[in-house]
Amino acid sequence: MKLSIKALEIAASQIGKQENPPGSNWGEPVKSYLSSVKINFPAAWCMAFVYWCFAKASQSMNIHNTAIKTGSVINAWNKSGPHIKSSVPLIGSVFIMDFGKGKGHTGLVENFDEEFIYTIEGNTNDAGSREGIKVCRRKRSRNTIKGYLNY
Repeated sequence: MKLSIKALEIAASQIGKQENPPGSNWGEPVKSYLSSVKINFPAAWCMAFVYWCFAKASQSMNIHNTAIKTGSVINAWNKSGPHIKSSVPLIGSVFIMDFGKGKGHTGLVENFDEEFIYTIEGNTNDAGSREGIKVCRRKRSRNTIKGYLNY
């Protein structure tokens, strides 16, 4: 099994997990996601969630975690080599959204078609906010995605 597929399975196990209290960027399990990237205070946590999923996957498979250890979506994109970046999604890809001024959003691709990606992502909500309160499945237009990381 590929690391990205195992990370996707772990992400699916977290659907519905949320901040406590809602809107705080804190509480379990969010604290665990953030601490996986050495953030020990309330913060946006979508990238930390992705890294946490990859860390758990690599641990369970007893293999090296190739994901970039960061809480910053744009940092993950910028630090990834050209062999990791793609303009085409795969199941298990990490999608990258760039809103400018260092702000972004991310999650894992669960499926895709010609127009949309179907994702599991943290720090979102049913409306698709990048500052949500929980782990959700989402549907996003492919034309809103900067690119994909294939670990």
